Amino acid sequence: MPKSPNQKLKLLYMMKMLMENTDENHFMTVPQIIEELSRYGIAAERKSVYDDLEALRLFGLDIASIKTKTTGYYVSSRTFELPELKLLADAVASSKFITEKKSAELIKKIESLTSAHEARQLQRQVYVMGRVKTMNEQIYYNVDAIHQAIARDRQIAFRYFEYTVDKTKRYRRDGGKYCASPYALTWDDENYYMIAYYERHGKLSHFRVDKMENIEMLDDRRLAPPDKKDFNPAEYSKKVFNMFGGDEEQIRLQFDNSLIGVVLDRFGKEIPVVKADARSFIVSVDAFLSPTLLGWIFSFGDKVKILSPQSLVDRLRQKAVESLSQYQDGR
Repeated sequence: MPKSPNQKLKLLYMMKMLMENTDENHFMTVPQIIEELSRYGIAAERKSVYDDLEALRLFGLDIASIKTKTTGYYVSSRTFELPELKLLADAVASSKFITEKKSAELIKKIESLTSAHEARQLQRQVYVMGRVKTMNEQIYYNVDAIHQAIARDRQIAFRYFEYTVDKTKRYRRDGGKYCASPYALTWDDENYYMIAYYERHGKLSHFRVDKMENIEMLDDRRLAPPDKKDFNPAEYSKKVFNMFGGDEEQIRLQFDNSLIGVVLDRFGKEIPVVKADARSFIVSVDAFLSPTLLGWIFSFGDKVKILSPQSLVDRLRQKAVESLSQYQDGR
């Protein structure tokens, strides 16, 4: 049989059709493979298809066979299993910092990692429309630019904005550029943040990545935070509540036993827990004294008590008085 012009692509097309059309519940017979190859202008004989299937096995493609009235071939395992792909697709769909458009694009790419039949299960499972999503389509490029700056030990310049009640952008510092030394990217409270040393404030600061624009990597090397030479993003994140800064201090809290799960989720299982009495326990943690820390403590009502420092007790008491005043008669 004379060779067709696309004969050299035969193995590639066979791998493509097996990856796209087969799985444990769907297979292709040799006649079906021959027919599909003809659609690409490639003529094939049964013996050559068997040889090619064996070549693909030797290459590493996990091809299995099943015998019914005829013999069918399918890809039995892949880099990602279907439950793993569902997990990835769900994470992308629910990520607030990824725009709706980019979420749809990413999920489409995730679908390409399995067969067309299993991809339909992903389509039925994942819901993107109607979710709360960022409006900044540049976030992907922002993340890449920040990672490059961290890898090259360089400072960055960027513009930073917030939204007005009219849902329009308002640039901080009248549109002037911020200069900062990025040290880490972290995901907190459904948002993506850059942790950076901001010399203007003389300490580590947090910037929402989806509110950054026109990121430019500078020639200047990063400046190290004066009090954090060995910066550990994981340890740092435990101390920060919703990426609000403040003065760092050790705090002692007494919790009702029912909140042990909440405390371990927040501070990690390594945190020392001391039994106070039959109904409560005490923890000591380093944390930034921020309004969001107060809000977190306040949300548990009488199931948590601040033991120290006194300054945090005073701030919580003042916050409670201010909140109560809004609901008093005549106000």
